[in-house]
Amino acid sequence: MKFTTLAVPDAAGLVFGQAPKPVTTRRGLTFGAGPVYPELNFTLPPMEVTDSTFGQVVEHYRSTVAGAIKHAQGLHAAGLVFEFETLLEMTKNPAWGVELVQVMEALCEQAWTEDGFPTAIRLTPNDLREFDRPPRNRTSAHLEQMWQLFDQGAAAGGDLLSIESTGGKEVHDEALMMCDLKSVIFALGVLGVRDMEFVWSQIVQIAAKHGRIAGGDTACGFGNTAMVLAEQGFIPRLFAALVRVVSVVRTLVAVEQGATGPDKDCGYEGPFLKAIAGIPISMEGRSAACAHFSPVGNVAACAADLWSNESVQDIKLLSGPAPLVSVEQLIYDTRLLNQATAAGQALWLRDLHAASDAPLDPQAFILMPASVIEISRAIVAQATPVAAAVAGATKALDLLETAHGAGDLLIPEAEEAWFDLLRMQLEDTPTDEGSLVEEMLPLWGDKFIPEEYGL
Repeated sequence: MKFTTLAVPDAAGLVFGQAPKPVTTRRGLTFGAGPVYPELNFTLPPMEVTDSTFGQVVEHYRSTVAGAIKHAQGLHAAGLVFEFETLLEMTKNPAWGVELVQVMEALCEQAWTEDGFPTAIRLTPNDLREFDRPPRNRTSAHLEQMWQLFDQGAAAGGDLLSIESTGGKEVHDEALMMCDLKSVIFALGVLGVRDMEFVWSQIVQIAAKHGRIAGGDTACGFGNTAMVLAEQGFIPRLFAALVRVVSVVRTLVAVEQGATGPDKDCGYEGPFLKAIAGIPISMEGRSAACAHFSPVGNVAACAADLWSNESVQDIKLLSGPAPLVSVEQLIYDTRLLNQATAAGQALWLRDLHAASDAPLDPQAFILMPASVIEISRAIVAQATPVAAAVAGATKALDLLETAHGAGDLLIPEAEEAWFDLLRMQLEDTPTDEGSLVEEMLPLWGDKFIPEEYGL
């Protein structure tokens, strides 16, 4: 653990649009220094991506980016970020991904040179390694394609480099379904941390080579998977809330390796990263309902510096193309946040966002600024990732149990027994990595290759 103190030491400093370490792009967008900007992520309608259809793919991206820029200018937005989260075929064939970056970059540069309208492109290649089973995290043939897309895509115009890395997922997926918190901590605090060190040392080098920004990672495949499973009633919401906290230790590694933010939106670790490291963050909430449902639609905005829709297909709605609907929703959301800042009412609006969600779900409660600060302080007080994961989850459980006992947090009656069950699991989890690995290897050794994690 490289962070031992908090960059934001109290809840009053954890607010949207403000970060101790702002980041500025080449076209003049500054994140974390006042305005919150919309971040639009879109994808194709249901279609195949092949040699014969790639011309149609290019046209979808060209028309969507051009339309979004025009609509954003018409709504007087101060700027716009596009996230290009590649589809599988676009990473397996890096030339396709690079060409699409070039198409987006040409339109963004035109808006800048002709109208002075600032935009940025976040390039997020797929983590292809999970398609090997068990994954070969450090020796996979897929790595060459990923690094090629990062390298050539950054040169072509990708401003912010991000990824949803998947190290540890081969253990984590099954541990989730068994509500096995100790194995979750192993998957995220040991396997995930080690893999993040490998992945992000490379991404940071690529960003530096091209003068780009190493944005950050997201535990979407971990924390958001838990949230979606909880929404569907497959696992307890309490358990999902603790998974979210444990994922922070894993995602923080990108910053330890040199990522500067804004991190990627869809894991909700962002507020903790801002509190600990001071970086600007991207978040998603109510305007991401086009991609998934959640119980954190408002509280997620409390500390956002970018506000994302997660993703939306380029399909036709009554008003127009769905991505343009999303960009309008994001612009109105960010306009309200920015007006509150201009009027000196940012904390008031932030607290309304938190209060509207936090009492109704433990996953929302841990994202309240006050909760984030206490949990983050517990994390940085520890010297190692495993100890930090256990400490953070324990502090979160304490806060949730206290709030429920005081009548300030709704917990379904069927879940109340999980307070004791989760506490017992935490108390039974070694805080020393070596001891935890020794205990986990006989249980999970057939699911992963230890050498691929440097074990």
